[in-house]
Amino acid sequence: MSKGKILIADDDETLCYLLKEELVNEGYDVDVVYDGKDAMQSLKKKNYDALLLDLEMKEIPGQAVLKFAQENCPSTQVIILTAISEVRTAIDCIKQGAYDFISKPYEFGQLCVTIERAIEHKKLLLQNKILASKLSSSSPSTIIGESESIRNVIALAEKAAKSDSNILLEGETGTGKELLAEFIHKNSNRADKPFVAINCASLPDQLIETELFGYEKGAFTDAKTSKQGLVEIADGGTLFLDEIGELSLTLQPKLLRFLENGEFRRIGGITNLSSNVRIIGATNKNLMEEAEKKNFRRDLLFRLNVITLTVPPLRERGNDIILLAEYFLQKKSPIRSLKRLSPEAKLDLLRYNFPGNVRELEHMIERAIIFSEGDIIFPKDINVPKESFNFSYYDSQNNNSIPTLEELEKIHIKKVLDLHNWNRENSAKALGISQKTLYTKIKRYNLKS
Repeated sequence: MSKGKILIADDDETLCYLLKEELVNEGYDVDVVYDGKDAMQSLKKKNYDALLLDLEMKEIPGQAVLKFAQENCPSTQVIILTAISEVRTAIDCIKQGAYDFISKPYEFGQLCVTIERAIEHKKLLLQNKILASKLSSSSPSTIIGESESIRNVIALAEKAAKSDSNILLEGETGTGKELLAEFIHKNSNRADKPFVAINCASLPDQLIETELFGYEKGAFTDAKTSKQGLVEIADGGTLFLDEIGELSLTLQPKLLRFLENGEFRRIGGITNLSSNVRIIGATNKNLMEEAEKKNFRRDLLFRLNVITLTVPPLRERGNDIILLAEYFLQKKSPIRSLKRLSPEAKLDLLRYNFPGNVRELEHMIERAIIFSEGDIIFPKDINVPKESFNFSYYDSQNNNSIPTLEELEKIHIKKVLDLHNWNRENSAKALGISQKTLYTKIKRYNLKS
């Protein structure tokens, strides 16, 4: 994979030829132009990591190109190539936003180090932009779960991550589709590039378009400078489009065009730009049904669902409910007063349908931590709606009778033991009891492997 995209803008053709050869051998993707006008045109067409810019060029000088780059592609790091007599001008360029300058004649090793640092600086800037949009996120950083349903999805996701195909994630609201998208990105060959997410249901059409594709200076009243879109920021990485089923019919053709050839235009722009990103879409709708109703373009759907993964709802994940609840307890409890769930509270959680899935469980635990007294959380603290209990999970006879607390405990302990292949130490930890207590209950309920 290329170490980065570099544009050389210098009117010394011999120098450019030699420099390009050396940089290509180092693993960079390099383009060359010989005047300021062509440099501006190239910056419009491609998202470069670094620009090696000579100050003295025909028609348009380097300082004008620097200003253009700052206004139109601010993430591109500009390295000034200057003669010793122009050092003062080069320093002025750094004050105007250039990353660094190198005096001619330069040592190639020194130039390579400067380029590497400039590209690393660009990555940090992009990561700061991405992290700033995630500060309010409270999702678990890893996928918590040992149930067969979630392990199957993770296994499929690991295989899908190795490809570059677009992926569609289906599942109810709150099941953790964005978390799975991040997992796919981190296990792909794009892991060192940005992961950028946008919720298509949270913004009006015009704002979504400007967020995705950016805009040019003067495109509308408040566009005082140009802005890069998320497809540019995510170049080389992954773009996650959450709630993609909410995307309007007006925007769908523009997204389809980008998916087909990787090209797009900023709002108010006339030049086609390109970006290499992998698209992961997520929806809680049946997009095939939406396509039948003419609410979603069928050709866009076929572009998105090269690989389709379905994230299971929490109610189908068995003891993952308890694993997740304990994770949220550790994460949200005060450090000096870690709280734990009583057996009765665990049973209430396991009987609940969780229409809001993992997100609902997280909020439920957070509320219980606030309102519970002491270190133990009881059923009254989690306040699970009894009318939403799902007894079929525990009713092994498939009759409609409501089991007693002892029957529920017996079934639950048996399921946890089976889940951990009857490893008593791990089962006891998952249940929150000692191995001695677990042994006593196995004998009491006459449980067998």
